Amino acid sequence: MWKSALALTMLITAATTSAAVDLNQATVADLDGIKGIGPAVSSRILDERQKGRFKDWNDFIVRVKGIGAGNAARFASEGLVIDGVAYGSGGSAAPPRPALLAPTSRNPKQ
Repeated sequence: MWKSALALTMLITAATTSAAVDLNQATVADLDGIKGIGPAVSSRILDERQKGRFKDWNDFIVRVKGIGAGNAARFASEGLVIDGVAYGSGGSAAPPRPALLAPTSRNPKQ
C-alpha cells in the first residue's frame, strides 16, 4: 500500500515539474528553470512584461532583445508557452514582415 502511494506521489511530482511555464505568469525561478534562459534573459523578459503582456510569440520575439525564432523554438521545447500556446502551434511563428509599398505612377521629378 505504501509503495503504491509513494509511486503515485512521485508520478504526480514528476508530472508537475515538467508542466508548461506560461511566459505571462512566470516568475524569475520559473524562467530560470527553462534551459537556455539565464538571469540576463529572464530579466529582459520581465522588464518587457512590465510594459504589457506578451500577445503572442511574434510579440515576444520582437520585444525581447536577443530572442529569435531559434531561441523561441528551443524555449517552447522546454515547456515555455504564451497564454497556453506553444511556439509554432497556432501562435505566430515568425516576426511580421514589413508591408511592401505599392508602386506609384507619379514621377517626383515632374
